[in-house]
Amino acid sequence: MRATLAALLLALPFAGLAGDTAPRYAGLPGGTFKSALQYEDAKGGVRIAPFALMRTAVTNAEFLAFVRKHPQWQRDRVASVFAEPRYLSHWQSPTQLGSQALPQQPVVWVSWFAANAYCESIGARLPTWSEWEYAAAADETRRDARKDPAWRERILSWYSRPSNEALPRTGLQAPNAWGVQDLHGLVWEWTDDYSSLLVSGDNRDQGDPDKTRFCGAGALSMDDRENYAVLMRVAMLSSLEGSNATANLGFRCARSAP
Repeated sequence: MRATLAALLLALPFAGLAGDTAPRYAGLPGGTFKSALQYEDAKGGVRIAPFALMRTAVTNAEFLAFVRKHPQWQRDRVASVFAEPRYLSHWQSPTQLGSQALPQQPVVWVSWFAANAYCESIGARLPTWSEWEYAAAADETRRDARKDPAWRERILSWYSRPSNEALPRTGLQAPNAWGVQDLHGLVWEWTDDYSSLLVSGDNRDQGDPDKTRFCGAGALSMDDRENYAVLMRVAMLSSLEGSNATANLGFRCARSAP
């Protein structure tokens, strides 16, 4: 049943770049997933429904087509509550990319609100953190490679690279076991529920009633303390506000099973 739903997801249409004939989404069957985050209400694992995830991050060219069609998301027109002043600041103009934003590079300097609007405009949504982590647990041959120290080290090596280097284009990395590319080693990525990722690595904080002051946040702690890559990503995302934009933060969209 899950395999059938995943196949159906691959058949969903996508308004992408002209001439793009490859399936834009990879179908993932879901199931019970043991997150590196410990959820007090899901100690046996997080239940993930079948979904589809973009094979690569949204590019500058794709986001340019979006802002041209929806001018309220151009950097000179967007409401300040939805995007900070640095939003798309690397583009030559509100409707031109320029030499600092090549068409096939992942779009960055984009806020959560803008990323969410883009996904909604194509009948999609941002992935949840659990969906993103589930997809990102795979390497090229294994659906869950997280116990492999060499694989972890390869991911961590990305964080040591200077953040001011020009971004490669999307799709250069080999697809993982799900057919998804660039989940590690290219850019950070927005998730739908980024603001609920409030994590404590200190056991003394467990059961702290002050956690309830964070609306929508579950009681989370790092269940896998050795998974520093996940911890760093969660810490980064949870520090942001929806209007924020950075030089190495992009996104990709997801779709739920019909």
